[in-house]
Amino acid sequence: MSTVPLKAYRNPIPEGLPLLVLILALLVFPLPAPAGLGHDLTRLPEPVPAPDFTLEDMDGETHSLSDLRGQVVMVNFWATWCPPCREEMPSMEEIYQALGGKGFQVLAVNQWETPDQVFPYMGQLDVYPSFPVLFDRDSSVADAYGVKGLPTTVLVDKQGRVVYRAVGGRNFNHPEVRALIERLIEE
Repeated sequence: MSTVPLKAYRNPIPEGLPLLVLILALLVFPLPAPAGLGHDLTRLPEPVPAPDFTLEDMDGETHSLSDLRGQVVMVNFWATWCPPCREEMPSMEEIYQALGGKGFQVLAVNQWETPDQVFPYMGQLDVYPSFPVLFDRDSSVADAYGVKGLPTTVLVDKQGRVVYRAVGGRNFNHPEVRALIERLIEE
């Protein structure tokens, strides 16, 4: 049995050529600019009871979903290492400021992190959230909601049922999302 030396399998293309080809291709065919955040939320075919939870915020105060019955609640699952989470946070604050006193609440449920990790992150945001930032350190709440990727957001109606869901970053202050939330508040 003959053995072929490993160097015999080297790529015959000069080392810098693939990089040069890539650079030239990007100059001729540039990548499209990011489209930004979408705004569509998927309506569930049938409303599903929202699993209740009680979690602590950065100050150690507890917040329970069941205490918000009678309000529309946006529950957003996120983490500091998630770029779309950072991108959608200002729109969550805007919609909260617009509708927060009118039967609407936002709960931002952080995954796997501690207040010591999240506090400096919040200081880096363009807008510091005024809604509760809660900690799901073992991801048990996210598991109960079937979260498979971040960010994931659900809208819970006044009866405590999940009626809309979105996976991926969203512009929650979009007029269509605002109108949808206002309709849920009026129901």
